[in-house]
Amino acid sequence: MGRYLLRRLASYLVLVAVAASLTYFLAGLSLNPRARFEGRNPPLPEAAVTRTLDDYNLNPDTPVVIRFARWAADVAHGDLGRTVDGDSVNDDFGRRVGVSARLLLLATLVGSALGVAVGAYGAIRQYRLFDRFSTLASFFVLAMPVFVIGVALKIGATALNDGTQTIKVLGEYDAQYAGRWDPAALLNRAQHMLLPALTLIIVQVALYSRYQRSTMLDVLGADFLRTARAKGLRRRTALVRHGLRTAVLPVVPLLVYNIVLLFAGATFVEKTFGWHGMGELLVDSVTGQDVNSVAAVGLFTAALVVVAGLLADLLYAALDPRVRVR
Repeated sequence: MGRYLLRRLASYLVLVAVAASLTYFLAGLSLNPRARFEGRNPPLPEAAVTRTLDDYNLNPDTPVVIRFARWAADVAHGDLGRTVDGDSVNDDFGRRVGVSARLLLLATLVGSALGVAVGAYGAIRQYRLFDRFSTLASFFVLAMPVFVIGVALKIGATALNDGTQTIKVLGEYDAQYAGRWDPAALLNRAQHMLLPALTLIIVQVALYSRYQRSTMLDVLGADFLRTARAKGLRRRTALVRHGLRTAVLPVVPLLVYNIVLLFAGATFVEKTFGWHGMGELLVDSVTGQDVNSVAAVGLFTAALVVVAGLLADLLYAALDPRVRVR
């Protein structure tokens, strides 16, 4: 098992290096940081702009291979470079990763657990009222853009508030709670987190329930379940102990990789509710011609894919003994 994981880790690290390099080259060739300084009033001297871009390793007149070599050397020492405004990419990253992690981890854990439960129960109750309702609701949610769900929740919460501020519809916390983690500040953050987390949970429940229902239906008539029942196990025990364990295996990769991709993919949710996380950073970096930030997001996403791959392998090994044998 250890050798198997080491082989997978080695292949994943190669993929990270390739993905991060391609991201830098694409950003370096397609983005133009000099455009950020054009049109300013009063206009900046051309020599000053060039000197600034050289200092930040963002000058598009420098061959992209040389810029990449400098960036890669800095990354090897833990430095992700400077933004086009001169700020540290490391500092911005650390803050935004924390923002996204607080929102996504909670929403993903709740959403995936509920999705698996709804899908499995719908399969067991196939074509009955719960199955038909959950199927219709899932298709309705999946057919709707995420930002529409978010805006609908904001409108509903505003109506429920009825002039109060019980449910916060914008931002991560109120200004007076900045930097505080006492009970009052935690309550305020929870009020702000409710709507964006609920948006993500609704979407993930709809997605995972569809996959889990299909995989659960495949195992309901399997021989091993009939054998388990023939040995005297109750139907519920046989379904949970043997059926659900087998049916959840195909969903594991989707679940794990979806957690990772949400870090840079929850853009609409973060924009809708004013959360300054990784999704917002990706969009703002591209529109702001910020090569180093875009490359850092690419590196971060590729590294997360490695973590997700290893986590999926470990979950597979825990759920399927055949993997440990190989």
